[in-house]
Amino acid sequence: MDNTEYLRPSNLKELGQIMAGHKNRATVIAGGTNLIPQMRNGGKSPELIVDIGDIQDFSFIMEDDGFISIGAATTIAEIASSDIVSTFSPILASSARELGNPLIRNRATIGGNLANASPCADTALPLLALDAVIRILSPGDKTRNVVLNNFFHGYRFTDLGKGEIITRIIFPKPDDETTGSQIKIGLRNAAAISVASIAVMLTMEGKICRKARIAAGSVAPIPMRVSRVEQLLENQEISATLLEQCKAIMKKEISPISDIRGSAEYRSYVTAVILERNIQRALS
Repeated sequence: MDNTEYLRPSNLKELGQIMAGHKNRATVIAGGTNLIPQMRNGGKSPELIVDIGDIQDFSFIMEDDGFISIGAATTIAEIASSDIVSTFSPILASSARELGNPLIRNRATIGGNLANASPCADTALPLLALDAVIRILSPGDKTRNVVLNNFFHGYRFTDLGKGEIITRIIFPKPDDETTGSQIKIGLRNAAAISVASIAVMLTMEGKICRKARIAAGSVAPIPMRVSRVEQLLENQEISATLLEQCKAIMKKEISPISDIRGSAEYRSYVTAVILERNIQRALS
């Protein structure tokens, strides 16, 4: 840790200069709530830490032309307390309020939560269900967009290349016929890492589900959309029989592991249960 170089640019120009010259050895942080504890506990230290916490261009929440945009350095606490987020994406606000403890929420950022690519990333599930897109800044001031569902490639492995950073997260404002729900199961009521979690967004036309988005966490190497369950729900009237079919397919689609927080069997069972509860809550 003593040999790690630390740079804290104050604007995008300084950041661009740093990343252009050091893209192969730079590790970008904003809150540092994942990297710093790992380093203190003996994990591998990066050659160079680039802290973007002072760059105001990366910290915002705004509504514009039918979309919600959130800067990558926006803290989880800011998302949890945002009127815009609570109004247009209450499942994201709810997941933010459940992430960690107040100290963590005040430092952790949404960009870091996604870039860390943990299977239990709290904000990933509602954003997957909201059809979010990640905007990425590449060396040379180039930008590209990646659908969040294509961003996670494997356990703690993402679409980010050398010298690339997340700048913002964008998702469409749900229409009036779209409702959602998210449930996180942990070993305690607060500051818990999830054992299993589900986020659901449903667009209804009367009793018929026209569009479904289902995301699951802590039950696979990555936060995942469960497309087979979505397909089963779409253009159908949601009944008790259909929910049982969805639960059966969910168990086949996930690949939970056993660890100190729960067995694979328990995770499989509880994921199916909270899938049903989420759908029922979204419909109520």
